[in-house]
Amino acid sequence: MSDLGELDRPGTPAGVGAWDTRSEGWLSGAACLSDAGQPHAQGDTEPEPDKPAPDPAPAHVPGRRAAAADPVKALMHRHRELCERAVDPLEIAAGLEAHGVTDRTASRFRHRDVFSLAEEMYARVPRDGETTHRPTPPTALRLRADWALLTLLPGALCAATLAGLRLTHGQPRLITAAVGVLAVALGIRAALSRGPLAPKGRTPEPGSGLWTWWLVAYAVLGDGLLRAAVAGGPDGLPTGATDGGPWPLATAPVLALTLACAPAAWSAHLFAARARRKLTASRGLNEFTSSVRPLLCGTVALFLCLLTALLALTGAALDEPAAYAQTVTLGALLFLARLLTAHGFTHAPAVVLIATATVEGAALATVFAGRLPGCGFLTAPVDTLVETWGPGSVPALTCGAAALTLLLHANRRLTKASAHARSDGSP
Repeated sequence: MSDLGELDRPGTPAGVGAWDTRSEGWLSGAACLSDAGQPHAQGDTEPEPDKPAPDPAPAHVPGRRAAAADPVKALMHRHRELCERAVDPLEIAAGLEAHGVTDRTASRFRHRDVFSLAEEMYARVPRDGETTHRPTPPTALRLRADWALLTLLPGALCAATLAGLRLTHGQPRLITAAVGVLAVALGIRAALSRGPLAPKGRTPEPGSGLWTWWLVAYAVLGDGLLRAAVAGGPDGLPTGATDGGPWPLATAPVLALTLACAPAAWSAHLFAARARRKLTASRGLNEFTSSVRPLLCGTVALFLCLLTALLALTGAALDEPAAYAQTVTLGALLFLARLLTAHGFTHAPAVVLIATATVEGAALATVFAGRLPGCGFLTAPVDTLVETWGPGSVPALTCGAAALTLLLHANRRLTKASAHARSDGSP
């Protein structure tokens, strides 16, 4: 939110801020200016809510009594730019909500909720001829060719890399794998730098990308390593073979995940466009929240259905087990983490990704630590899971719990009007 700037009314006395037309006196600067010099950043932590600013002016200043009798006027001065550019009360309500104003805070301004407070603020803003109207919702989704094509790049590069691995042997295979991993990483970075999945407003938490790559690497190598470790191995390094060998690779999941970059971006675009449309049509914050919650769940379900279909196709094309449980849960986790990051909520996804990668790494570490004298009990939980449901149960349970956590968090964050009030720059 923008604070009030310098007032250009000539003859402004020192120490006061604005002319009060009702009391014919000057409002003190403390009554109309925010004491916070910088706007709050939108993110996971809630900022301090707006309060009626105290007036330290002497008792003989006429504006002091006016500000005390009309606290909404001081709030309007504090958020003058927001009030002037708003096209409807809901936009003011979304801005106040992003600034930390809650229904409880609104009661201090003699209103039952934030939307009622925003309606009064909107009605009291002078406009030229009152010609401003609510914006017309978009009638159709518009896809831009730049990010739409970039989302297809990771899957194409991954498919080319896997084809090269199947056609080469020995040292050429290792070179092909190294070049292919680098190409896929650059392709994913390009796909996530534009469009609906690009972070808006805030940069991702440091290290979150590293943990994401760990989870993807575990999807390729983890199940084979865990199976070999439980059996007493592995007896050698991975050779890039997908069938047999001391340490087989799972290539169908990673191919499906890279191909799913396109449906992930399109699903995120669909969610953002529909949410902005509901923001325009809603008459209150509660109505907007109740309408966006099913939209969010439907978007996640749509992406998971498309990922499952891609996984079935890649498994059949590569003649590998599809590994539905661990791949679908990992896809849900990565999609929700990126969706939250794209709307400015970066802390929770980073924490959940770090926790998930740590649990998967600890599961592998306990198997090897159990080989030490007197430490055999460490392997009991992992051995039980592997014997009962297979090595894929470890990432499936871990990623599933993490994805559920992020889904609950997204139901709190992405259903707020403040998450969609500003245009993210994507079509």
